[in-house]
Amino acid sequence: MAPTKKNSKNAYLADQEPTGAEIPPELNVDFSNPEEKESSPKRRGRPKRAKEESAEAKVDAKSEKEPVEKVVENKEEKSFAEAPVEKAPAAEKAPAEKPVQNVEAAPAEKPAEQGEQQNANQGEQGTSQGEQGANQNDNNGQQQNQQNRRFDKFNKNNRRFDKNNNRQNQRFQPEEEDTTPLPEPDSEAWNKARECWSKYRKMTMSDLQELASQKENLDFRRYRKQSLGLLLQSLENENNIVYAEGLLEVTPQGHGFLRNTEFNYQQGPDDVYVSQNLIRKLGLKIGDTVAGLARPPRDQNDKYYALRRVDKVNFEDPEKIKRRVAFEYLTPIHPNEKIQLEWDPEELSTRVMDLFSPIGKGQRSIILAPPRTGKTILLQNMTRAIAKNHPEIIIMVLLIDERPEEVTEMREIIGKLVEANPNLRAEVVASTFDEPPDHHARVATMVLEKAKRLVEQQKDVVVLLDSITRFARANNVVIPHSGKILSGGVDANAMQFPKKFFGAARKIADKLGDFQKDSNGQIVQTIAGEPVREIVQKNGSLTIIGTALIETGSRMDEVIFEEFKGTGNMELVLDRRLAEKRTWPAIDIFKSGTRKEDRLLSLYEQDIIWKFRQGAQNDTENGIMDKLIKLMKQNKTNAELLEFMKKAKDSLR
Repeated sequence: MAPTKKNSKNAYLADQEPTGAEIPPELNVDFSNPEEKESSPKRRGRPKRAKEESAEAKVDAKSEKEPVEKVVENKEEKSFAEAPVEKAPAAEKAPAEKPVQNVEAAPAEKPAEQGEQQNANQGEQGTSQGEQGANQNDNNGQQQNQQNRRFDKFNKNNRRFDKNNNRQNQRFQPEEEDTTPLPEPDSEAWNKARECWSKYRKMTMSDLQELASQKENLDFRRYRKQSLGLLLQSLENENNIVYAEGLLEVTPQGHGFLRNTEFNYQQGPDDVYVSQNLIRKLGLKIGDTVAGLARPPRDQNDKYYALRRVDKVNFEDPEKIKRRVAFEYLTPIHPNEKIQLEWDPEELSTRVMDLFSPIGKGQRSIILAPPRTGKTILLQNMTRAIAKNHPEIIIMVLLIDERPEEVTEMREIIGKLVEANPNLRAEVVASTFDEPPDHHARVATMVLEKAKRLVEQQKDVVVLLDSITRFARANNVVIPHSGKILSGGVDANAMQFPKKFFGAARKIADKLGDFQKDSNGQIVQTIAGEPVREIVQKNGSLTIIGTALIETGSRMDEVIFEEFKGTGNMELVLDRRLAEKRTWPAIDIFKSGTRKEDRLLSLYEQDIIWKFRQGAQNDTENGIMDKLIKLMKQNKTNAELLEFMKKAKDSLR
């Protein structure tokens, strides 16, 4: 018996051969028996990915727009044209009966059925073309969505970036244009504001509170010293002008703050805010000494005093720093300009150093000192000598892991020197032993950056460091450990930053011009026969004088000393045996010396000192030091001592 011909749309879909091709989702209607579907075993493995819209939902959506033709099937199936058409809602859709097995179509019996079949095929072709167009539109939409998703990550990053900026802007408000006029630099109003800043800076907290109590409607109890001084300054000056000065520290976000020397360049809530626009416009770096006019906070959301204008950078015009050369690109040379340490006839330690271990501008000096040999007193005397003989040099005393009473004593000495010479620039930056190690490293970093910026501006800087050993100990705790531990518990990377600090000392080569000529037009030559050039620009220098502890019984201290042993170009060794016998200064002149000392001493001085060293080889350290001290007490200056020693040498001939 030949199978009957299927004319309906459902029958057409059911009679397709299993070719493996997937039915489009628009036509994927479920004709299976729901009872068999419930009893079918569940699919194992990972569940199928959920589609955005199921086939039934799409059919339901289509039924709301177009009427659904309900096909009535009997034992003898009628044609699609003769079937009664009824409009039924999508919810009342009846499930199809059991799927019909794939059978071959029967030959046509009536010619009328062929026309009806052609019409049905044409309708189905039109439907398939419409469905293909819909699929093409869906594919285009999917491609467009993929492109949008591809570039959406950049949009998300931009939104995230803007979100972070907005969050930062809520805390650090950008500088707005103020209509309040500002006085010109070095004008009368500007100098008055600077004098007020200097006056309030020197006052104690009790004096500031007493002065603030005289102001009406001023709750001074909630202010700190720095903020109270700025507030009193704004109330005293016209138009709320506030003078601010400090060391610039740039944050990773791009803005900066002015750190105060009185608080050892540590972070504080009262630091003056510097906008990112000012830093970019002037090319400011970390370590620049910035001075300018600031404004008080506008409201409660504005927490900091903001710098409105930069008037001085490293004590000079801001326009000059735009042409400065970075410290790393400056040319280092051997020190050739001596620093005179003789300042008092009764002070013998600096007089001995001036003869047997001289120091030049740009020297990298290390003082090897056992405990209780007078290294702190020696540093104090060197500070006094430099301040008296070379007021143009900027002095920075860095005390790391030091006792608090010694910090106070050094600050009193620097204060007296500044009072005696107001043009002297000297400061003490300290981090006592009761502070955490990261404070030691932070203070050392700020001092080093400040010294570099000053050298870039052709300044001569001297840094007195006490001590290198404790600085290296603190850095050994702060740095991330590399896993390579040296003898004494020192990490392999612990010496990098201390060496970087100590290695920054150098004399910068001057910018030279043409050869110098005398009145006769001849080229001037040195004693060695080298021609002399004219100095077009005199560059600066960075001198570092550091102390290192030895003979402490600690293996770590010995390792640190060995690391720095050959890095300096001047060594001064203090002797414990001389200190125990109360022989001051306790300097071992046989082990002390300076590399390339012929560039710092004249031939006359070299000849006498070398002869003295040769004659003292057979004597002990205690005996030769006693003789030298006796000769220095008889002669009040080193020039008289050299003249006396020359006459004694001539008489021996």
